[in-house]
Amino acid sequence: MTKIDLDSLNIEELAALRDNATNKLAEKVAARQAELEAELEKLSQYGKAAKKSYVLPPVPKARKGDKNEEGVRTGDEAKAAVAKAA
Repeated sequence: MTKIDLDSLNIEELAALRDNATNKLAEKVAARQAELEAELEKLSQYGKAAKKSYVLPPVPKARKGDKNEEGVRTGDEAKAAVAKAA
């Protein structure tokens, strides 16, 4: 594979390179996904049918002083309130 001097490319050439890389990556991901699905299909004959898993977005961590849906304090404030009550 030849090296590309990115500094020598103009904006349009860099954008085209990015688009080509994105397209090639999408092709490879689709091909790999098809391979894995075929393998799951083969394996499903030996037991339970394979279930597809879905990726959930990450849950943000509570920050100091934040309140949850019920309005209850979280983090250090909650600890301080419990310690003060005791």
